[in-house]
Amino acid sequence: MPLPQRSGPPAAAGPRRLARAAAALAAALALSSPLDAAGAASAAAREVPAADVDVRINTQASLGRMTDVARGVNTAVWDSHMNDPEVAALMKAADVGAMRYPGGSYADIYHWETHTAPGGYVAPGTGFDAFMGTVRAAGAQPILIANYGSGTPEEAAGWVRYANVTKDYGVRYWEIGNEIYGNGHYGNGWEHDEHEDKSPREYARQVRAYAEAMKAVDPTVEIGAVLTTPGHWPDGVVGEGDPGDWNHTVLSEVTDVIDFVSVHWYAGGSDTTAEDAMARLARLPGELREVRNQIDRYAGADSPRIGIALTEINTNTGGALLTARPNGLFAADAYLTALENGVFTVDWWNTHNGPGRITTVDGETDYGDMGMLSSGSCTGDVCEPAPNTPFHPYYGMKMTSELGTAGDTLVAAASSAQDVSAHAVHRRDGRLSVLLVNKDPDAARTVDLAYTGFTPSAAAPEVSRYARGDSDITDVTGDGASASRVTVPPYGMLAVTLAPQAGTGPAASGAGTPGAPRLEAVTDTTARLSWEGARGAARHLVQERDGAHTRLVGETTGTSVTLRNLPPGSTHTVNVLAADASGRLSAPSTPLTFTTGTPPDAACTVTYHRDTSWGNGFVATVTVRNLSDTPITGWTVDWDWPTDRQSVSSGWNATFHQTGRHVRVTAPESAGPLAPDGGSAVSFGFVGANDGPNPEPTVFRLNGAVCSGG
Repeated sequence: MPLPQRSGPPAAAGPRRLARAAAALAAALALSSPLDAAGAASAAAREVPAADVDVRINTQASLGRMTDVARGVNTAVWDSHMNDPEVAALMKAADVGAMRYPGGSYADIYHWETHTAPGGYVAPGTGFDAFMGTVRAAGAQPILIANYGSGTPEEAAGWVRYANVTKDYGVRYWEIGNEIYGNGHYGNGWEHDEHEDKSPREYARQVRAYAEAMKAVDPTVEIGAVLTTPGHWPDGVVGEGDPGDWNHTVLSEVTDVIDFVSVHWYAGGSDTTAEDAMARLARLPGELREVRNQIDRYAGADSPRIGIALTEINTNTGGALLTARPNGLFAADAYLTALENGVFTVDWWNTHNGPGRITTVDGETDYGDMGMLSSGSCTGDVCEPAPNTPFHPYYGMKMTSELGTAGDTLVAAASSAQDVSAHAVHRRDGRLSVLLVNKDPDAARTVDLAYTGFTPSAAAPEVSRYARGDSDITDVTGDGASASRVTVPPYGMLAVTLAPQAGTGPAASGAGTPGAPRLEAVTDTTARLSWEGARGAARHLVQERDGAHTRLVGETTGTSVTLRNLPPGSTHTVNVLAADASGRLSAPSTPLTFTTGTPPDAACTVTYHRDTSWGNGFVATVTVRNLSDTPITGWTVDWDWPTDRQSVSSGWNATFHQTGRHVRVTAPESAGPLAPDGGSAVSFGFVGANDGPNPEPTVFRLNGAVCSGG
């Protein structure tokens, strides 16, 4: 199983480091130039090189709105530079909206009133009021971690009273503890927890007590519960005497009293390379989708009210390659990937952290430091630059602020190349911003841009760049980029902002934006949706999204629709748009994702039970009954895994064969018939493997017929 992740100062917990240095060649930015009429003939005689990457942006496919706390960072009471004036100025320049305090695992030993952390170090000038001065100077909001490990609900309620009643700070977000699943209950213990009972059930009981005490002081505060990230230890592990693993046990008891959940994401262990980290980011959308699936399971119709906060993220928990250029690319990619997949805040670990292993990456010194800003400390005779000097991850985060801010809409963007990421934001003023991240260290990439739902004006786009040779985000507007083609330098990022053609886009429509669709009812083949209607709407359109493509699946003059002929066990993501009397479309609503069920009157039933799990593997038992009025001889059972990183390793009582995600299980030659009317059952089991989240299959088929259950 992977090593647990821990937050803390370099002296107490050790810096998190990556392992291998990467070297790359320097290259200059080359921007393609649009042709003018006079040069058309001569240009036709020249061979125009083809683009090597295609990117499509669809402004009719909303991925959600950016919140006022979308970009965040962690701060820690052991950091003597956390409240330097330069910190607030740098965070404001990057449009940072959230600052998390008092610092990872330190939260579970920290007592706010005395500003002490028994067993740890607290730097001078890092008290709560000083922190709030920095937060306010940065124009941000605090995310506070109430002490669960050595605190009480009453202590947390006192902090709420001081913050929001005495001082009128208006602190909205409060987590209950840090990585409490690391309290030793599952064998590994790095998180301080003085409760005699360290089970997830006890944590859930305490979350209810904390929420009651804190909301009695200020009913407007939002309470967050700690979850494990699906696919990361100890996800799937069931402790002795527990009814389920951490997430399922906690969520089954707290969804009525919490307002968000808090998860952490690190790309890997100390041997993770920069390339590994950026590639592993492709797993994050599926892992976040599984968090939402788990909330849906226990909160039901109340699920949309419960947000997901990614309160710690970085490439690694140890090693080098943490201040290097590749981690700056990762930071930009990670912030936007998380926000595009249902997270309302992404908080980098850390503001300052301290140096670790010294290496050379891309021709520069990498300090093995998990901070965005230099702490000015030394490893041996190698010292970091002056305190608060930004490292590459800071500029990666800052680059995302070139796309938009609170209230702007994240929209679908798809790239044809794995090493070129694309993200897009449709701004409230009608402009469209696109961020391109070139993860190739050696070659510039020429990108053709295409649009659905957006018509760019003839004006040259605004372009900003962060690449080799740039000491900050650099304005390169006017260097020749066009709305249809740009070139992104190696190991570089380019933000392109385009104005819409006059008379096009949502601003030209007389219809407002519809409310988010709600799932009123779902069966195996239908889904009934409703939403708050848009002003000026002549009709509403329901579109389903597949990547950056959308298709119309429903249309109505009202505010509800029933989608029919859906496959059982299928997952769908939809937006609603409004059309005015002239047919001009509004901006899309925020999206809804739902999954259909299985038929209640099927001729067979299947029960899938995960018997045990250990993070990246599991044992499951499948039980099948024939409910038809005739016996079945020579049966097969089929299912598809929800992700492409789940597989059957070995099994018993049947023959197993997997192709891609599809699994077919065949009865052994000695098997007798399945009796009719549920008169007998057949069970088989297998050892499975999962690299990432491990959601259960949604539909099973017996000899091709869809069964109920799952």
